[in-house]
Amino acid sequence: MLASSVVAGGLVGLAISFRNLPDVRILRSYVPTETSHIYDIDGKLLFSIHDEANREVVPLHQISDNLKLAVLAIEDSHFYLHHGINPSAVVRAFLANWEEGQTVEGASTLTMQLVKNLFLSPERAFSRKIAEAVMAIRIEQILEKNELFELYLNQVYWGHNLYGAETAARSFFFKSASELTLGEAAMMAGLIQAPEEYSPFVNYQTARERQALVLSRMVELQWISPEEAETARKQPIGLGRVTSFPTSKLPYVTEPVIQELTDRFGRDAVVKGGMRVQTTFDSALQKTVEDTAAYWHDVLYSQGIYYDYEQGQLAIAAVDPRTHFVKAMAGGYSYKASQFNRAVQARRQPGSSFKPFVYYAAFASGDYTPESIVSDSPVSYPDGDGYYSPQNYGGGFSGAISIRNALEVSLNIPAVTLGQAVGLNKVIEICRILGVKSPIDPVISLPLGAVDLTPLEMAGAFATFANDGWRSETTFIVQVTDSGGNVLLDNTPKPRLVLDPWAAASLNDVLQGVITRGTAKNANIGRPAAGKTGTTSSERDVWFVGYTPQMSVAVWAGHDDYYPLSYGSTGGQVVAPVWRDFMLKALEGEPVESFTPAGQFDPP
Repeated sequence: MLASSVVAGGLVGLAISFRNLPDVRILRSYVPTETSHIYDIDGKLLFSIHDEANREVVPLHQISDNLKLAVLAIEDSHFYLHHGINPSAVVRAFLANWEEGQTVEGASTLTMQLVKNLFLSPERAFSRKIAEAVMAIRIEQILEKNELFELYLNQVYWGHNLYGAETAARSFFFKSASELTLGEAAMMAGLIQAPEEYSPFVNYQTARERQALVLSRMVELQWISPEEAETARKQPIGLGRVTSFPTSKLPYVTEPVIQELTDRFGRDAVVKGGMRVQTTFDSALQKTVEDTAAYWHDVLYSQGIYYDYEQGQLAIAAVDPRTHFVKAMAGGYSYKASQFNRAVQARRQPGSSFKPFVYYAAFASGDYTPESIVSDSPVSYPDGDGYYSPQNYGGGFSGAISIRNALEVSLNIPAVTLGQAVGLNKVIEICRILGVKSPIDPVISLPLGAVDLTPLEMAGAFATFANDGWRSETTFIVQVTDSGGNVLLDNTPKPRLVLDPWAAASLNDVLQGVITRGTAKNANIGRPAAGKTGTTSSERDVWFVGYTPQMSVAVWAGHDDYYPLSYGSTGGQVVAPVWRDFMLKALEGEPVESFTPAGQFDPP
């Protein structure tokens, strides 16, 4: 008690000495300082974003008591008892931070959260926490508790550009904040600490887990009975949809840009900082890729490739190998139908389109060339309690065969054998060098695509092959400045040679044969191009990842619920034509360029 009194008294003294605190009355008419604007590569405005764009302010009495109690329970159960800070929580956090020598535990009340979000930087520093506490005490001297709680519930961010309880409730559940049930309110309250991560639109199971945590806390506080909590847990949740406004002209590309900016600068800087953001996207090419996805989705459905129109999906990602700028991407056949961006969010098995990573590793080892002979014969490897025996698509064996021919017709056994010869950890290392960030395990079947990757990861990785081993960071953003023209972020390409040029050129040579003679004849565009088809077991995923020196493009098709495509569907049959259609349009008017011959480089 003595320690708590000392802390509280000391902070009150500091509060009195702080004469330049912002006048908290401005919170009643709070507006963001400046709007941020997002442009395409040529300076065309795509989207404007600012703090008040998606908020409807409502009085406290028009917000469900269920939500009020749920928020208090998980964020600050002593809100109506303290005067801006919770002394016991401050002492506990102070001791933990002192022991660690850094800020590892917070003691934020709702009032302190309000201060932090509206006035202070997001840095985790002791001096910031002192200012936060001082301002919280000052605010509570001026505003009543209900006024503060009303401000908090109207200001708090719930993800997806949803600010305030009313807007969030209408988006998540298609109802007013005054109508929220206990189950809905608990789910919303659980999102506050990490709204993008916990969002039911992103991860419904995680949102349910957070809901259960809030309900348990309410039972612990004896604010609800265990029976009420159990009823709320069992209550069906009817999700709405993201209703953020204003609408973006190209939402498939602006949403990832906003997420990247948020991760880098923080949400407040994005919505208040007056940023000018030049993206890497070409608006005309983006229109082409979205039209291509929509057209071919209808074609594939009419052909019976998809069992269901909405579950059947198609994603395309296009990267410029010379800069590693993302030029266009379609996350599905229609953003209006589904806001889930499969180009960057859907991790699916790439099947045989993963094999180039293994073959590059073989060439880079110095022990193999495209003409080296490998064996396509039955093999078995110990795997757990049994053995793993890879099989070729369609069965059969070819015996002794060149690497070139094995890759052109996509034989499985030579790929697995080479994976064992060069080492799966080496293959994984190459994937990391090429920018693949998804989890990868060194399982025996990895060379056959036993890993989950996104279309953008595949397009970005293959872009480095197309550029003879030179790589810059794959990015959505060229440059970010503030309203005064000061550069905040500069992603001017800084290419580095990360692959062996001879091995990369040799792979390019072999993968051209996949299109001219192998499994991807449907991808022939009448100019030098290379690529690889991919088909997973049971035809759940089909891929074609192909490239020219000017463009690397990954195309994926499958069902969102992982239901197989029609029997016999392959990457060469289903999506190679999609790739061909898009590339013919994307490269129209572009000069024909050839890949650098391997003979111009010294072998490793």
